Amino acid sequence: MIDALVRELELRKNYLNEEIIHTIYFGGGTPSIVPAKDIDRLLKKIHQLFEVDSAVEVTLEANPDDLNKEYLQAIYQIGINRLSIGVQSFLDRDLEWMNRAHHKNEAIDCIRRAQDIGIENISIDLIYGTPGLTDQEWKQNIQIALELEVPHISSYALTVETKTALGNWVEKGKVKPMDEEQSASQFEILMEELGANGFDHYEISNFAKPGYYSKHNSSYWEGKKYLGIGPAAHSFNKTSRQWNIANNPKYIDSIFRDELPMQVEQLKLNDRFNEYLMVSFRTSKGVDAHYLEDEFGSAVLATFENAAKEFIANSWIENKNGFYKTTTSGKLMADKIAAELFITEEIE
Repeated sequence: MIDALVRELELRKNYLNEEIIHTIYFGGGTPSIVPAKDIDRLLKKIHQLFEVDSAVEVTLEANPDDLNKEYLQAIYQIGINRLSIGVQSFLDRDLEWMNRAHHKNEAIDCIRRAQDIGIENISIDLIYGTPGLTDQEWKQNIQIALELEVPHISSYALTVETKTALGNWVEKGKVKPMDEEQSASQFEILMEELGANGFDHYEISNFAKPGYYSKHNSSYWEGKKYLGIGPAAHSFNKTSRQWNIANNPKYIDSIFRDELPMQVEQLKLNDRFNEYLMVSFRTSKGVDAHYLEDEFGSAVLATFENAAKEFIANSWIENKNGFYKTTTSGKLMADKIAAELFITEEIE
């Protein structure tokens, strides 16, 4: 697999048109099971093929149980300068229910170990809305994260997807359906607690201390180009979206035949408009009216602004100097607001 990833990098070295690389992100699964020497090999290939910013943000997604002292030291030495740790909860009961391999103390210890080694730029994931999670327990979860002084928190409501183990349990009555009121209440607690402790709510599910926004995720939200390498990886060059086959053996076989195992979708103007709205309403920056006019024309801007009046009247969005942003109450329904403002017909 590592050989195939290296080869795909070589095959796709021109995709970004020699743009400078500002972020590198190892994710999409459990990259922390990959030996540091293999990650180092990939990093060296990236530096060989692309122009890389000297202040590049290099993130590794990791499970707490993978982050022992030796592994942390090894990845720090090869250039990993940011960790995204899948903590999910500081309650052992919830971790057991989620079938996670780690426990509360292991999560706490791995964060402290990383900080001791020198990795200060740490993000953790936390999930709310789980069955039986009280508001007080949720506040305790948040408080532990604050005491650990992690500068970035990504937090998501538990959702039930069909054709998953959880979806099957809910369908058979083994697990109660998720409580939307509970999730909404705990989201409001999250915003209040983190806001009171100096975190910026810069995207619906993401909170950061100033200077610790995820540069990588922000580039997605700002519509910048990106190149994804590996099975199921997505790429975007502003006019099209590409994604690799999700089957590992087929991916490897194709790459070693110097064939890119991908599908390509050419994006129409209305697709780009809708994606911009969906993402931008989730960010603190909001929808930029000047950008809409420059990219899609004055007629599209006028249609958008006219349709947005209803949501402004309901105090779900507000216009601040040409930026349309969700209010505190609007954040609970950002995706719905964006969908209501989509353009379904092709823009001429």
